[in-house]
Amino acid sequence: MSGPRRGVRPGWGGHEPDRTGPGVGDPISSDQGVTGDWWGTDAVSVWYGKVLALDRVTFRAAAGQVSAVVGGDGAGRTTLLRCLAGALAPSEGEIRRPAARRIGYQPAGSGTYPDLTVTQNLDFRAAVYGVSAAGRGAEYLQRAGLGAARDRLAGRLSGGMRQKLGVIAAMLHQPALLVLDEPTTGVDPVSRVELWSLIARAAADGAAVVLATSYLDEAERAAHVLALDAGRELAAGTPQQIVASMPGTVRVMDTRPAGDEARRAWRRNARWQVWAPDGRATADGEPVQPDLEDAVTVAALARETQ
Repeated sequence: MSGPRRGVRPGWGGHEPDRTGPGVGDPISSDQGVTGDWWGTDAVSVWYGKVLALDRVTFRAAAGQVSAVVGGDGAGRTTLLRCLAGALAPSEGEIRRPAARRIGYQPAGSGTYPDLTVTQNLDFRAAVYGVSAAGRGAEYLQRAGLGAARDRLAGRLSGGMRQKLGVIAAMLHQPALLVLDEPTTGVDPVSRVELWSLIARAAADGAAVVLATSYLDEAERAAHVLALDAGRELAAGTPQQIVASMPGTVRVMDTRPAGDEARRAWRRNARWQVWAPDGRATADGEPVQPDLEDAVTVAALARETQ
């Protein structure tokens, strides 16, 4: 590897790497179509010793939109978000982000102080950024269903309530870039709805919101999605673009297929999805319209079988 080139430039003109059309095993990518204000990375790599955690990842998050980073364990989601938030310097590549005071960051976990009350957590965060927590904090607490818990210690909140408090604390100063590392993981369905209300509010206020999630149905709400696998881009674009770029077809079966098809099948709900790379249908199964989960799964299978 050549010598590292590290950089954070507040106004570099990032460019997209040259890409050819997707083939089997290639990343499913598309013109991200990000115009206006944006933050992101250009060909960023991160090494932990001899382990390559990110491999030349380019990513853009537009102001006023939600962008989602998806992937399994060890995919590089947290590493990418830490680079965006300024908590980790890349080994190579460049990062475009606002000044530190204009970044809101919620790490994995709530990022709150358990021995402070809900109100004290927000007052402390507001003091750090030199803003008032009174009006905006109260509004966010009510929106998230935490108004009645304002005097409760954060350590005595439920997991979902702590996550909501963490998101509120990260967005309290109205950052230009809001980075949320799996804010909805392990959260009940009602709290997930309330969290998304907060996330949508931050984007409506003009923030570029970047969140990591393991829920692909949740990622479908985002304006832009980046799927990572072992530190490399697997797919990128709007949810619709990723689905449209998927090679081949998908059909559903009641039982797992045999032979070579078994390598291209995955369990979903109570049935089996089967990918046909050449698009040829067989007598078994029925064709289905693929969604984002199918498209990302196909991209991973294509990479494994190339």
